[in-house]
Amino acid sequence: MRNSFGNLFTLTTFGESHGPAVGGVVDGMPAGIDIDLDFIQNELNRRRPGQSAITTSRKEADQVELLSGVFEGKSTGCPIGFIVRNTNQHSQDYENMRGLFRPSHADLTYYHKYGVRDHRGGGRSSARITISRCVAGALAKLALRQLGVSITAYTSQVGHITLEHDYHHYDLGLTETNAVRCPDTAKAKEMEALISEVKAQGDTIGGIITCVVKGCPKGLGEPEFDKLHAALGRAMLSINAVKGFEYGEGFAGVTARGSEQNDVFVANAERNSSASNRTDGIHTLTNRSGGIQGGISNGEDISFRVAFKPVATLLMEQQTVDMQGNATTLKAKGRHDPCVLPRAVPIVEAMAAMTILDYFLLNKAIEM
Repeated sequence: MRNSFGNLFTLTTFGESHGPAVGGVVDGMPAGIDIDLDFIQNELNRRRPGQSAITTSRKEADQVELLSGVFEGKSTGCPIGFIVRNTNQHSQDYENMRGLFRPSHADLTYYHKYGVRDHRGGGRSSARITISRCVAGALAKLALRQLGVSITAYTSQVGHITLEHDYHHYDLGLTETNAVRCPDTAKAKEMEALISEVKAQGDTIGGIITCVVKGCPKGLGEPEFDKLHAALGRAMLSINAVKGFEYGEGFAGVTARGSEQNDVFVANAERNSSASNRTDGIHTLTNRSGGIQGGISNGEDISFRVAFKPVATLLMEQQTVDMQGNATTLKAKGRHDPCVLPRAVPIVEAMAAMTILDYFLLNKAIEM
């Protein structure tokens, strides 16, 4: 079972939804980075359940404990071990699912693979395991701060309600001002109303999260099979409920001609004339490539979108089968998100941060 992510900056996770705790080990964290515990905890708070009326009502403090790799407020370069204890499990809510397979969930595939499954909240397949990603992503963000790299994700679509413009048209600082995490406050109200309506029906709904990386160094990405967009796509598609990934113009660009799609190069009026920096002043007039060309970052903003399906566990009756293959019905109990997007925003940021830092470290290793 592959439970590790990354090449040089790596995360190995452990735990289940209804076990004693979830946690992980981060290796490859550069030494000497200021470790802001309040910042790390805030990243977890953004993912935490029970934060609004449109999320699961499960109440967890999600308090992180750093066990190693930090001394006098700075990273030591040694592995950083951490743990977040589960304190509010209602395992009895899942007893009626013990012998059944939830439609579109990981129940049946886990059983096919391992011959056993933890029916309590999905066990290892639960989105609660993404806690570890948020901790590691927060550490990566702290390291990227020193490089001037910032990563901001936001909800750009819920169901049929979608933002009409790209990120340039919005104040991304407004993202955290509403429960949906959408920078358009009017659309956010519509999205919240739709999620509330779906929740009242015992149903769920999906949508899209957009992410923007600013200040990414040029030259990140490894031809041929480790292109930067491929690494970002792999990271995003590893998140629970993700069904799609596109960067730059993505699928919308297929209707354009090359003459319309190409990002034209221009040079700044003032640029360094030394041979080693001759290309530093070159940039693109447009950014349809999404900051990545030939699989390598070009210094422009990296922008991508991640599609999330509706949550598989519904609080309404569904047809299914039991472990003997007999037809039956299931009405799930417990506390579930009607839409994962509000809590998935920090997870998307975390996976982007880990990927960018990992590929920065790979670049530095190759230069050496």
